Parts: sequence; structure tokens; C-alpha cells
Amino acid sequence: MIVVTGAAGFIGSCMVSKLNKEGYNEIVVVDDFSFPEKNKNLEGKKIRERVEREEFFEWLDKEQRQVEFIFHLGARTNTSEFDKSIFDHLNVNYSKMMWQKCVEYGIPLVYASSAATYGLGEHGYKDDESIVSQLTPLNPYGDSKNDFDIWALAQEEKPFYWTGIKFFNVYGPNEYHKGRMASVIWHTYNQIQKTGGMKLFQSHVPEYKDGEQERDFIYVKDAVEVLFYHMINRNASGIYNLGTGKARTFYDLAANTFKAQDLEPKISFIPTPEDIRDKYQYFTEATMGKTYQKGYGKQFHSLEEGIEDYVKNYLMTGTYY
Repeated sequence: MIVVTGAAGFIGSCMVSKLNKEGYNEIVVVDDFSFPEKNKNLEGKKIRERVEREEFFEWLDKEQRQVEFIFHLGARTNTSEFDKSIFDHLNVNYSKMMWQKCVEYGIPLVYASSAATYGLGEHGYKDDESIVSQLTPLNPYGDSKNDFDIWALAQEEKPFYWTGIKFFNVYGPNEYHKGRMASVIWHTYNQIQKTGGMKLFQSHVPEYKDGEQERDFIYVKDAVEVLFYHMINRNASGIYNLGTGKARTFYDLAANTFKAQDLEPKISFIPTPEDIRDKYQYFTEATMGKTYQKGYGKQFHSLEEGIEDYVKNYLMTGTYY
């Protein structure tokens, strides 16, 4: 059995789909299943068992001999949430327990970290474990992910194979439930349906013009390919970036969403909300050399290719991956 936590969420449900496509059908999905909109992400997938998040460790104590691998992708990911206790419980302490169980039962582990750990990029965006303790995230979500990375690296006892994945900006199908935290592509598509146009955030720093803020956007289908590679190739444990290695502008993102619908861009700008304005990353770009050194060789979708597939085959049809 393979366990996927956060399985009803965006990346988790796409990971279940990837595993099914590779012939893995004995999947144990773990999540808080009280949100009907999220549960739609799992419809039609081959699953052995559903386990509620708060009951998982009791389940694992009984079933650990059957578990071959754990993808721990469940987390609170809201960057505008400032209640530290929520992150301490779901992102730090729950992950510590997961780690300890994997050590105890000899289970390999891939867990989700985040590019939010890099903050403003004062130390660059290199997945160098020696700088993890020096990073200064911009919000409690980023703090929680970095706190766990620091804790994991400090442990004398580690799972015999483990990988922490620093996700950059992932977009694609199965994010319908995410609301404010969904990708700009999702927001652009929906704004176009309602108003015919898209409002992007203004820049509030002189180094960047409006719409030219840059992020490393990675299509979720590429993200789960890399996760699967880490499961199959259990060498070189450690913390790895997961992006394309190429930053693109938010204007590019929105303009390509119009293009995928055969529309001319109609883009304007509004002030960035004050609750996130001073904690906003204007640039991120993953260094991916460590992943390539591990042997990963597949090419990522270009931004244009990923958006076209997402818009035409999922957003326009309401389809799930």
C-alpha cells in the first residue's frame, strides 16, 4: 500500500491519479474528508481505503507492515493565515509524528516543504541544506515549513530514505476548491468568464513594473512526475526544489490564459491586498541542478504548453485529473 496524505487536495489528488496511471491501485488516502468540494478530486480514482487525518497514526500502528511508501502532502497552505497554532499542529507537529513513525516502521517518506521558506530570496533559491537555518520566510506558513525542515535535518534518526520537496508555484487541474489560494490561471479564467478581463496585482516596489513580478510556475502534471521519480529512485535523501528553473511574469501567465481561449488579453491592475503586501515574493526561481544530479531527465511543460492543456482540457470542461 502507498499512503498519500492531503489526498483530497490539489497536488495530493493529482498524485493519486499519477499512481493509478502507473498501475498502483492499493492507495490509502488520508485527509479531512468533511469538505465535499475537495472530495470531488478523488471521484473515479482507484483507492483501497480512506482514513481521516486525525485517525491516521492509530491506523498506521495497526497496518504499518502493509505500507510501502508515504507521500506526506497534507498541510495548511494558506499564506494569509496568521494563527501560528494551526500551522504548529498541522504542518510541524503532525509532520514530526509522521517522520518518527517512518523511522520506527522503516517506511520511506516524501514530504512537502515549500518555496515560501526562501522569503525574499536573500540567500537565493538553491536547495542547499546548509542554509536552511538562515532562511527568513515572510509568513507563518513559510515559517512552519522551514521549522520542520530545520528539525528534520537535525534528527539523528532518519527514515532510511526521505525527501523534502520545496514546491514552487504549482498550477493545474484539481484546484477548483482552493478559492483565494488557487493559481492566477484559475482566477484569470474565472474573471474572464465573469467580466471579460483580468485584474492583476500592482507592483509596490520600483524594481518591478505592474505585472512583471516573476515566479517559477510548474504544471502539476510535472510536479507529480518528479514526486513519482523520488519514490522509484530511492537514492540521495535530502531536500529538493521542485520548479521549472525558469521564472515567468504574472502578465505572461494571464496573457496565455486569454490566448488558450482564443481571446485578446484585457489586463488591468489593482493594489495588492494590504494583509499580504509586505510579505509578497516578487521573484522566485528554483535551482534544479540537485534534481538533475539525482538522475531526473524528463522535460517540463513550458508555461504556454501547461496553460493550454489546463485551460482547454480542464477549466473549459470542468474536468478533474
